[in-house]
Amino acid sequence: MKRRNDIKHYTGFLPLTLLCLFILYTPLIVVMVYSFNESTSITTWGGFSLKWYVDVFTGPESAKFKQAAWNSFVIAIAAATTATIIATLAATAIIRGGRFKLRLPSLGLISLPLMVPEIVTAVALLIFYNFIGFSRGMMTILVAHIVFCIPFAYMPIAARMQGIEDTYEQAALDLYATRFEAFTKILLPLMLPGIISGYLLAFIISLDDFIITNFVKGAGVETLPTAIFGSVKQGIRPNIMAISTMLLAVSMLIVTLSYLISKTDKTK
Repeated sequence: MKRRNDIKHYTGFLPLTLLCLFILYTPLIVVMVYSFNESTSITTWGGFSLKWYVDVFTGPESAKFKQAAWNSFVIAIAAATTATIIATLAATAIIRGGRFKLRLPSLGLISLPLMVPEIVTAVALLIFYNFIGFSRGMMTILVAHIVFCIPFAYMPIAARMQGIEDTYEQAALDLYATRFEAFTKILLPLMLPGIISGYLLAFIISLDDFIITNFVKGAGVETLPTAIFGSVKQGIRPNIMAISTMLLAVSMLIVTLSYLISKTDKTK
C-alpha cells in the first residue's frame, strides 16, 4: 500500500522529473562549459582555457566587476546579519511567546515578501523611497534587502525552534535561571545551527538578487548581478560566463552549507 501511494511510482513521474532537471540545469552547464572556452565565440569551441577567469581579475572591465562584487558582499553581509537578528527575535516571540492577539498577523507580515512578486515589491519600494525623499544608493539597496531577506532567515530559524522542546528552558528556570539566561545559555545554543542556516540563506538571496536591486539602486552604484546585466546588454562575452560560473559556485556552496547545518542534530 505504501509503495502504491509513493509519488515516485506514479506513471510518468520519472520522465517528467528528468525533463524538469534538463530544462533547469542544461543552461547552467552550458554556461559553465563555455566559460572555459579559448575562443571569443560563445557558440564555437576553441579549446580549454582559463584566460577568461584571468580576464575577470585583470582585464579592462576588472575594476568595474571588483567594485560590484565588493558592493554585493558588503550589502549581503549587512542585510543577512540584520535580517537574521530580526528573524531570531520574531521567531522567539511567535513560537515561544505564547498566544497573543497579533500572533497570526505578525506571522503573515513576515511571510508576505515570499508571496508578493518581486517586481511588485521593487516598484513599491521605489515609490516609497521617492515619497519620503530617500536618495537612492547603497543604503536604499541595503534596506530593501533586509526587508525581503527576513522571511528567508526566519524559515530555518523557526523550524529549528519548533523542533526544540521547551522542557530545556523549564528545567533552567526551575534551577533559578532568569528567562534571559535560559534563552542565552540554553535555547540560543540549541538554535545556533538554524540561525547559521538562516543567515547563509539570507546572504545568498541578497547576493543573487537582481530585480529589486535594479529598481532601488542609485546612479553609479552596481552590484554583481546588475553589473553582469549591464555587460550582457552590450553583448554576451566569455568573461561574463566566467563571472556567472563563479557566482553559481559560491551560491551552490552556501546553499549546501545551509542545508547541511540545518540538518545538524539539535541536541548536540
